[in-house]
Amino acid sequence: MDDVDRAILSVLAREGRISNADLAARVGLSPSPCLRRVNRLEQSGVIRGYRAVIDPAAVGRSLRVFIGVRLARHARADVAAFEQAVTELSEVVNAHHITGNFDYLLQVEVADLPAYEHFHAHQLAELPNVATVSSYVTMKTLRRGNA
Repeated sequence: MDDVDRAILSVLAREGRISNADLAARVGLSPSPCLRRVNRLEQSGVIRGYRAVIDPAAVGRSLRVFIGVRLARHARADVAAFEQAVTELSEVVNAHHITGNFDYLLQVEVADLPAYEHFHAHQLAELPNVATVSSYVTMKTLRRGNA
């Protein structure tokens, strides 16, 4: 991977729907070599896909909560059971296995605080092997660029 590949990735990370001609112009290539590079980056797995970034409020998920979860047991089967169950919850946008005071950091998006209370009491608390849960409600999200 060279500086041109990195420039391609930088533009695509911000503007995944940019045309090949515009991308080529931005990174200083003609369209054919640019397309070959993009195809190579896709085939090698560097570019894993393209997606739409949806405004959570527009789809009724305006409350974002980060949740620290500590497991009661860390045996392989207990961890696997938790991971399987948490990935099946549609409200969980991201689940990260982390180090520190918690074992997992979850990003959850729901409509409002009563919806989160229901999620917490009836879904999160029912997950296998959960010892403790700490919730952090987002008041504002700061973003770099337009993302």
